[in-house]
Amino acid sequence: MKYVISADIGTQGTKTAVVGEDGRIVASAFRPSNLIRGEGGVVEQDPEEMFRSVTDGIREALEASGVPPESVAAIGLDGQMAGILGIGRDGNAVTHYDSWLDVRCEKYIPAMKAWGEEELIRITGCPVSYAHGPKKLWWKHERPETYRDIAKFVVPSAYVAGRLAGLGADQAFIDYTHLHFSGFADVERMKWSQTLLDAFGIDREKMPNIVKPWDVVGELTKRWADETGLPAGVRIVAGCGDTAAATFGAGLVRPGQWLDIAGTASVLTCVVDRYRPDAETKTLLYARSVVPGLWAPLAYISGGGECLAWFRKLVSPDAGPGHSFDELNALAESAPPGSDGLLFVPHFGGRTCPNNTDLRGSWIGLNWSHGKAAMYRAIQESIAYEYKMYLGTLEKLVGGIDYEQGTVVGGGASGHVFNQIKCDVLGLPLRTMSRQDSALVANAVVAGYGVGLFPDLAGTVTSFVSFGAAYRPDPDRHAKYEAYARTYRKAVDALIDLYGSLK
Repeated sequence: MKYVISADIGTQGTKTAVVGEDGRIVASAFRPSNLIRGEGGVVEQDPEEMFRSVTDGIREALEASGVPPESVAAIGLDGQMAGILGIGRDGNAVTHYDSWLDVRCEKYIPAMKAWGEEELIRITGCPVSYAHGPKKLWWKHERPETYRDIAKFVVPSAYVAGRLAGLGADQAFIDYTHLHFSGFADVERMKWSQTLLDAFGIDREKMPNIVKPWDVVGELTKRWADETGLPAGVRIVAGCGDTAAATFGAGLVRPGQWLDIAGTASVLTCVVDRYRPDAETKTLLYARSVVPGLWAPLAYISGGGECLAWFRKLVSPDAGPGHSFDELNALAESAPPGSDGLLFVPHFGGRTCPNNTDLRGSWIGLNWSHGKAAMYRAIQESIAYEYKMYLGTLEKLVGGIDYEQGTVVGGGASGHVFNQIKCDVLGLPLRTMSRQDSALVANAVVAGYGVGLFPDLAGTVTSFVSFGAAYRPDPDRHAKYEAYARTYRKAVDALIDLYGSLK
């Protein structure tokens, strides 16, 4: 039996696992993230802490697994996608990790849009948002001395892989599943766009090499072999973004399959075989799938799942009795569809898809009878209403889509009520996976394929997928939700006008 080390560098923490060539997770470890928040929308992470979360996690998982270190064939990683950090010539970080949750770059979003957002979307596949493009401009104009020290801008998975392999800046890379977030790449041709780089004065030499997720980028150095308990020379593949890994790991390998990633961000994605960037509504981010030739257009609420955690904290103070998520879900189940006329808007930090920095969160339609049950259910319903808009936009772009049964992954997938709400609002069947760590298995398949352990990508990952609970839409509830979804859309449009007038 051969094994692969898999690491998922997420927002809430890093999960590391030892995965067998049969797709079984033998042992895993978790290291929580330390998000450094400050005034003015600052959200950072310490790159060294991020890196150590992987090395420490590898050692813990390897020791717990009992697997002989010499049987490990490869290391594969995925990571947060819309944030960046800068490295110096030696491959070490010269900036903090500028998180995807950090909004300091907001002032540079209008400048990128003014250049010609429709053309920019056609090139990059992505509307302008709090991602790499505005962030690079922020570093260039707000921290010019640091910008001069940056040899390459990289993403977390590439940073960690590069450190493990001892790569310098000349060998720095970004895999193609991240390109839509990069701000300056031609995603269809898989190369940097000199037109965009010149337009915004970004140095081409600060852009890393573009590679495939399964490309072998290096080998584990002796220093980090000693730290992790692995033998030196274990091959390291480029890896991919966390959303790409979750999508691939859930078995989305053919057109028509769709996925709900119910995490800190609420993400809806679908697999198609055509590149149709959303230059009109500027809602969908047209990402490349791990599988060659396929695309995974997606849209997300940057703090969708975080809104649920916020409400739980609001009604469960640190001192005294509180509510678990199970208890809140039970309360939500007692409220009627539509939450007795209560609407919630989940865009606490501005809307991402389509981007609108003015919009903020709110409840609409509160009356004296509303309590925690209706309020919590309204939060869940708002995420489903957003998903409905995303699918409507996708259908207009691509044409008729023959949807298969959807799959839900992430922490929110354990919520029976939440799953049924999304199923009823969308009018589409939904199912959970028997195991939620789809990204960890995806990394193992990508890495194993890169080193010849597996013969193909799609066939291998689908053989590892198994499903759990299944949900089917209720026709009566779906009919009621059709009206509520239309009202929600009108309410959001009205709030955009309202908040815009207050500037």
